[in-house]
Amino acid sequence: MSDEEEAPPPLVKRPRIFYGSLEERERERLGRGDSAASGREALKAGIESGNINISSGESLDLEERVSERQAEVLAEFERRKRARQINVSTDDAEVKACLRALGEPITLFGEGPAERRERLRNVLSVVGTDALKKSKKDDEKSKRSQDEFQQTWYHEGPSTLKEARLWLARYSLPRAMRRLEEARAHKEIPEATRTVRQQELHKSLRNLNNFCSQIGDDRPISYCQFSPNSKLLVTASWSGLCKLWSIPDCSLIRTLRGHNTNVGSITFHPQATLSLDEKDVNLASCAADGSVKLWSMDSDEPVADIEGHSMRVARVTWHPSGRFLGTTCYDHSWRLWDLEAQEEILHQEGHSKGVHDLHFHPDGSLAGTGGLDAFGRIWDLRTGRCVMFLEGHLKEIYSIDFSPNGYNVATGSGDNTCKVWDLRQRTCTYTIPAHQNLLSGVKFQPVDGHYLLTGAYDNTAKVWSHPGWSPLKTLAGHEGKVMGLDVAPDGQLIATCSYDRTFKLWMSE
Repeated sequence: MSDEEEAPPPLVKRPRIFYGSLEERERERLGRGDSAASGREALKAGIESGNINISSGESLDLEERVSERQAEVLAEFERRKRARQINVSTDDAEVKACLRALGEPITLFGEGPAERRERLRNVLSVVGTDALKKSKKDDEKSKRSQDEFQQTWYHEGPSTLKEARLWLARYSLPRAMRRLEEARAHKEIPEATRTVRQQELHKSLRNLNNFCSQIGDDRPISYCQFSPNSKLLVTASWSGLCKLWSIPDCSLIRTLRGHNTNVGSITFHPQATLSLDEKDVNLASCAADGSVKLWSMDSDEPVADIEGHSMRVARVTWHPSGRFLGTTCYDHSWRLWDLEAQEEILHQEGHSKGVHDLHFHPDGSLAGTGGLDAFGRIWDLRTGRCVMFLEGHLKEIYSIDFSPNGYNVATGSGDNTCKVWDLRQRTCTYTIPAHQNLLSGVKFQPVDGHYLLTGAYDNTAKVWSHPGWSPLKTLAGHEGKVMGLDVAPDGQLIATCSYDRTFKLWMSE
């Protein structure tokens, strides 16, 4: 490239530097009076050029932000000071209970007792120690109300109930004395003689066989019972019909028509076929629609109806005196009816679910009930108190029966077991793993109680020795579940009725 084509170097503009003071020049400007105008013009020019930003009135108060932060820090210091002053128990269980009362988790992952105490102290420093006292008061109040709810309470009953209780006391005490005299007389029998009798009884029970089988109805037979003289058998069916059969030839005598739905049970008056006239009330039955009917022996229509039940009546049972009638209902109660006064004298609650079975003590002093709440209760009819609570079954209690010895009670349950209870010890003395399905019925030998009969939905009935509760015989033959059973008062026959619409009689060869 030639020298002619080279461009000349750019000129550097050197700034002017003034030495000395500008005071004289500033005085001249102020003397001319254009300082205010020039200041305004300079401000206006700065705003237009964007070098000066004017706010729209918003302001940021730094003092408030700083004061809030300071307040938080002070509050934290105060909280820590309170936490140091709070006394926390060194018992880890009590610390957990306090945390639970405050609604906090009782433990965290990897947390030890010391960390747990510190966490409780921090929580109390925030909510205050009064919160723990308040939660404890609430717990005590709820516990107190729960205890009050579980307490036994009474209400005034009619005068007829008091008269009935006095009558029951006068009736039961002589019978109890006779029972004890018989027990003492039995104890005086030599042990060898008693052992021989027991062995003979067990031998005859092992030889039980099906003596008679009879189709009883078109629908399942739900209940059967022998008459007090052991010459009749009454059956109840889901068809609503009840039938009287002669024993032992199993011929039909009479069909009792009155119920329109499933009949739960039908029972004989304690003096029926013995001293009671056929025209009097000899039988009582109940059904699923809540109806209870009374029957005579000379008619196939009911003599009277007992009204008052609004739900299913599962069982009806005569008191040993024959004056009173007990009914169990699925409205969680059972009732006692005075047939002489022709009125309900007792409506007893106590179960949390329906009451299925009821049985009276041989003396007439006690009543035992079994409910669908898996509990049984023993009631003293002379005072109205629940004298024993039968707790131990895992499922519903479907049957209960008193032994003639006066102190043993057997219960059959949906947990496939039969429990034997002792009224003297107030405890369960033995649990029999009786069947493969729920037990529908338990029955002691009526005379001496030397054996126990159980029936279940595994299509069998079994005989158990007493005492010892060892199995003696399995009564197999039904094609359906066994729904009811009974032992003849003379001890010669055993009856079972089934879902297969038949009833069978069993006799020792």
